Amino acid sequence: MAEPVKVRRLTDQEGQRWQQIVRRGSTSSVRYRRAMMILASAGGNRVPVIAQLVQTDEDTVREVLHRSNEIGLACPDPQWAEGRPRLLSPDQEDLVVATATTRPTKLDQPFTRWSIRKLAAYLRTTTGGAIRIGREALRCLLARRGITFQRTKTWKESTDPDRDAKLDRIEHVIENFPDRTFAFDEFGPLGIRLTGETCWAEQGRPDRVAATYHRTHGVTYFHGCYSIGEDTLWGVNRQRKGTVNTLAALKSIPAARPDGAPIYVILDNLSAHTGPVIRRWAKRAKVRLCFTPTNASWANPIEAHFGPLRQFTLANSQHPNHTGQTRALHAYLRWRNANARHPDVLAAQRKERARIRSEKGIRWGGRSLTAAA
Repeated sequence: MAEPVKVRRLTDQEGQRWQQIVRRGSTSSVRYRRAMMILASAGGNRVPVIAQLVQTDEDTVREVLHRSNEIGLACPDPQWAEGRPRLLSPDQEDLVVATATTRPTKLDQPFTRWSIRKLAAYLRTTTGGAIRIGREALRCLLARRGITFQRTKTWKESTDPDRDAKLDRIEHVIENFPDRTFAFDEFGPLGIRLTGETCWAEQGRPDRVAATYHRTHGVTYFHGCYSIGEDTLWGVNRQRKGTVNTLAALKSIPAARPDGAPIYVILDNLSAHTGPVIRRWAKRAKVRLCFTPTNASWANPIEAHFGPLRQFTLANSQHPNHTGQTRALHAYLRWRNANARHPDVLAAQRKERARIRSEKGIRWGGRSLTAAA
């Protein structure tokens, strides 16, 4: 039997990049959907669940996961059809890209970054052979090769000495005990502000949201719990993070499995999650805590489900206060859980339909099921 398609273990850079795209939701729809597929697969979700999550077919999900395993961070950017034949050779294009991504000071140029004009002028005098290219053609070439003008950013690599061991444990419990594995994390801060993003509207007549300048309601945090086996998400809003609120949310997890057998909870190593109060409760309740590595919260399976939570409850919203915001959030969670489509549920439904066809002798694929049996 073939192994199910899933994304390879992500690096810290990849995981944080996909988490950033899903959480912010401000990039293109193609990048957002592909990042959600990759992050959901890294969290242990199977292809049918991911296909339902992003509303696409399973073959598309498999193609994206295979592509991510091949090219990594370049996966969210699709390769569209080519235009007219290129005037530069591949070697010349490589030289242009290498020059654009090199600090000008290393090439004895008296500035700290390139502009299109300066880069085009320098390429005409390069020792590797003069390259004459217009500014617009140069801009298109860099965009095609994935080189864009952007802000310099800092980056955090996981310094956790037990990084691989923690990731191995998370993968182990997800693959071997999915029905007894849960994920927990906080989502926020959630402020009361009018958020205008995207929606369907008549062309030229966009839906408008009134601006606000006085924000006196403070913020809340959604303490979310996710069942990997049942594909259900629930939680509660609190005014702040802390051990007391974390413990109250975690106690709802054993209530979902009252048989007394051990369960596993994946969560990050925030101080409110690792204190002695949490550990004593976990020992009494037979809860095994699986912490994600430091600066690698992307490994938490709940992260992929926070993106839609933001898009459909906070974006394009006009909540008057936290009470209205909380009601809208929980209304969405009830709808989401009622419409969850987990592979095990689908398999059970297919098995039941096959049994009914077999009992009634319904013909399938040119043969009678009763006869085939």
